[in-house]
This record gives sequence, C-alpha cells and structure tokens, in this order.
Amino acid sequence: MNKFVMRQSLLLLLTATIWGVAFVAQSVGMDYIGPFTFNVVRNVIGGLVLIPCIAVFHRTGAKEEDAGKTPGSRKNLLLGGICCGVMLFVAGNLQQIGIQYTTVGKAGFITAMYIVLVPILSIFLGKKAGIKIWAAVALAVAGLYILCMTDGSFSLQKGDLFVLLSAFAFSAHILVIDYFAPLADGVKMSCIQFFVCALLSAVCMWLFEKPDMGAVLQAWVPVLYAGVFSCGVAYTLQIVGQRGMNPTVASLILSLESVISLIAGWVILGQALSVRELSGCVLMFAAIILAQLPERKRGA
Repeated sequence: MNKFVMRQSLLLLLTATIWGVAFVAQSVGMDYIGPFTFNVVRNVIGGLVLIPCIAVFHRTGAKEEDAGKTPGSRKNLLLGGICCGVMLFVAGNLQQIGIQYTTVGKAGFITAMYIVLVPILSIFLGKKAGIKIWAAVALAVAGLYILCMTDGSFSLQKGDLFVLLSAFAFSAHILVIDYFAPLADGVKMSCIQFFVCALLSAVCMWLFEKPDMGAVLQAWVPVLYAGVFSCGVAYTLQIVGQRGMNPTVASLILSLESVISLIAGWVILGQALSVRELSGCVLMFAAIILAQLPERKRGA
C-alpha cells in the first residue's frame, strides 16, 4: 500500500470513527434536550463549520468538479440543498427520536441498513439489482430479526422502528445527493442542507418541545461534538479522503461506522449486547460488506 492510499484510508477511517462515536453523543444529548432541539443546534453548528471550509477549498482550488460555470448552477445548488435538507430533516429526526429508546450499537447497525436499501430503492429509478444485492437483503433481514428478537419472538421495539424508518429516509437522502452531486458543489450543497434541516427542525421544536437554553448549555459537549465533528469535520474528511480512492474500498472503510458505534456504546456507555444481538450484528455487517462488493465483469 503506497503512502497516498494509506493516508486516504486513515482519513476515511477517522471519518467512520467520528460518525460511530457520534451515536454516543446523540444518545447522551437526549438526557438534556429533545430530538428536534438537538438537531436544530447540531445542524446550525455544522453549517457554520462548513463556511470556512468552503472558503479554504475555494482558495486552494481543492474543490469538487461542479456546474459552477454553467447556466442555472445556482438554481441547482439551491434546489439540491433544499431537497437534501428536507430528506436530512426526516432521516435525522427519525434517528434522533429512535436513539432515545434503543442502544447505541443497535442504532448504528440498523442505520447502516441504508447501504443495502439504496440499491433496492434504486429499482424505482430504473436501475437493476443483481443476485448479490438480494442476497445482502436476505442477510440483513435475518440479522435484523435476530437483533430484535425478544423472548423467542420477533419484536421491533419503538426505538428500533424509528431508526429503521430513518435508514429508509437516509437511503432516499443518498439518492437525492446522487442526483444533484454532478450539478452542484458538494460542500456548498451540504452547508445549505444543514441550515434547511435546522430551520425545519426549529419549526417542530417550537411545536412539540419546550426549548430551554439552560438545557442546551448543559448538553454542550454532545451537541458540539455532533455539530462540529460529525457534521462539519467528518463530512470534509470524507470529501478529502475519497479523492483518488476506489469507491468500493472507501465505502467499505466508512461502513466500519456501525462497528465503531457498537464498541463506543459498550466502552463509553456500558451498553453491552447479548450474544444473540451480536450475532444479528454480524449478519447485518456481512450484508453491508456484500452489498458493497463489486460485480464480476463478464468476459467479452
């Protein structure tokens, strides 16, 4: 492995680590504030962190190829940011609500189901799913069954259900990004999506919660971690780390987020899973890996 690949791999591993530990921050944050309040503050911080990143990328020229010099690019950027922000609002808040009622490890693995769900949802966009994907779906369903099996029967608890719904929403979020990514600058679009998500979350916060600045200040550590590191830093590291890397290798490294969330929940919060639950996690992780393996090319 040459130095470049090693450096990029380490950047992606650091990204996966930040995202995995973020599940702990999200869980701890719920001890002080509601899910909508958490996402308001987190996304505002994330958007603010990306502003200087945009300036740095612009000055150094280290930015993504975009449609910045083509007619209508600003419209694409704004529309993409809004659409991504709406989907992030749905996915992020479903996940945040669910984390209140389940363990960090289970939340991490159920959320990672989006890796398997994306190619399935892509069928509705005219893309085909091969046998490998259907095998990954079967493994993932089996793993989810074992992970959520209680007293010998399958029981999808409230928290698990919300997180599973968030996995579907994150899958849709990825497909929206996939559509707009070639049309606009990714970092700028992400910055817009954070502020859109914060705005929509703020509406729900005032409707369903009683925001308290004192409680927000008490939760400053998990909120700051989720905002600065999970949103701002990790996203930037992902962009930098994926440059010049094989997409399959990059996604495999990033999928370690689910494993790291399990370890973080155990080490930091003492949330140990049973042997049965761990077996379910193993099957789900196998499904995640299988879904990312490249298809074999047929000979001409």
